[in-house]
Amino acid sequence: MDQPVRPGAPRPTAPGRRERKKLATRTAVREAALRLAVRHGVENVTVEQIAAEADVAERTFFNHFATKEEAIVAAAAAGAEALVAEFRARPPAEPVLRAIREAVLVVMDRTDAAGRDHLTALRLIRDTPSLVPRQMAVLTAQEESLATAIAERTTRGGMYPLLCAAAALAALRVVLGRWLDHTAGGADAPPLDVLRAEVDEALSQLADGLGP
Repeated sequence: MDQPVRPGAPRPTAPGRRERKKLATRTAVREAALRLAVRHGVENVTVEQIAAEADVAERTFFNHFATKEEAIVAAAAAGAEALVAEFRARPPAEPVLRAIREAVLVVMDRTDAAGRDHLTALRLIRDTPSLVPRQMAVLTAQEESLATAIAERTTRGGMYPLLCAAAALAALRVVLGRWLDHTAGGADAPPLDVLRAEVDEALSQLADGLGP
């Protein structure tokens, strides 16, 4: 999703052909890993199978991912990056927690392939303990990126950006877990109005301590 360019900010350059090809290959491997993990279970999938499913060499797989777990969780990592990107695109004067709320709803309401894969990865991680270490690495990177973005849009320094990012993302993990529980019974997609209500409740409680 394109982000607005703020006045005075350098205009982002479009990726070249080589970078587009690398991104397409990485996406194909990521999608193949997730597809096979859902179909056969994480423990029953090998790097060799993922490479074959994506129609790439095993060496190419390792050019993009260190382990099969990293590849399987990559859709969740892409969702985390999208959330931070959406936060950065919010109006500069918007309060931090409001901007986080709007960014979450935009990312979780996506109906394209990336959005569907994001939800699938979140469900798979929830049900697969072996993926938790990779998820924690994703969450740590997301927290650092969000804290940096918060620091760029507020005059409050010190620990505030880190504390705000950590607290908000912890609350969102709780909310997303509860939201995904609505898929019990085979529902294809949880209702967004439930997520919206629970995000509002969680962030309003945080606002009492974190301030505007």
